[in-house]
Amino acid sequence: MSVASAVADRRYRKMKISKLAQREARQLFRSCQVNGLLDENRVRQATALLLAKRPHRYVEILSRLHRLVKLELERRAARVESATPLPADLQADVADRIRKIYGPGADITFSRNPALIGGLRVQVGSDLYDGSVRSRLEKLEQSF
Repeated sequence: MSVASAVADRRYRKMKISKLAQREARQLFRSCQVNGLLDENRVRQATALLLAKRPHRYVEILSRLHRLVKLELERRAARVESATPLPADLQADVADRIRKIYGPGADITFSRNPALIGGLRVQVGSDLYDGSVRSRLEKLEQSF
């Protein structure tokens, strides 16, 4: 066996093991979901079980599982900014609308950002809805 083929074989085995670890992590991630929502207790149990068994490449499986959980939490995180504090009934209405679009697992936080001048700025995962006065003024300024 030549040196080049030995290096290529080692790279192939590493790639194959990575794909196997990724598949295992996805299966673990799916088993941690209940009705399409991530269950924190199941994630803890799956992690503890994986650490107890310590299968081959368990560290890589754990890191990939961690990444999947992190992406899911970021995807479900909603941040609502307003220039002034929103009344409770308006907060409930906004939260209901977000849950209607993104599902019941949305984690919604409300914060105050006086720089917006007025309106709302809603970010859910990578989606951004900017209905603030500041963004409208910036768009108007760019049009001149």
